[in-house]
Amino acid sequence: MSTADRKRWDARFADLEAVEPGPPTALAGREDLVPTTGRALDVACGRGAVAVWLARRGLDVEAVDVSPVALAAGRALAGEVHWVEADLDDGLPVDGPYDVVVCQRFRDPALYPALVDALAPGGLLVVTVLTGEGAFRAPPGELLAAFGHLDVLHHDAGDREEGLVARRPLTPAAASPGPRRDPGR
Repeated sequence: MSTADRKRWDARFADLEAVEPGPPTALAGREDLVPTTGRALDVACGRGAVAVWLARRGLDVEAVDVSPVALAAGRALAGEVHWVEADLDDGLPVDGPYDVVVCQRFRDPALYPALVDALAPGGLLVVTVLTGEGAFRAPPGELLAAFGHLDVLHHDAGDREEGLVARRPLTPAAASPGPRRDPGR
């Protein structure tokens, strides 16, 4: 990401009011799927509403964003989250495994395999992307195509947003996005 992009995000976050911690939109009504112990990762966390919500559930949370302004707002909400300033164009700057990985309204298909790799066996993945026209918007069905090899617990594709909640299988081979062999052959 360029310096100009980082400054644009800083300016956007600086002009926003404080956030109230809460779950990612794809989890609406399914919050009980999130464990109350373990590790969690919030990718492109912005001002930290989801990261703080996860921490208040009892998880050890790492939250990553490119904007130091956004991360400062997150720190003001909760110091117990480990806030990481990083450009996700360079990949995930943290190491799993995580029991929960959240990526809300940040789209980078090149990062999708790393999100799966960061999950512990049985770990929960929660991804939401904006849909429609534009470079940062997903075409219909992108999340199912990218994460359909996981155990999909919920998928919702609306006019403006697509959300997916999935669990990484307990067996490593089942979590691979590669082609599956028919065990009957």
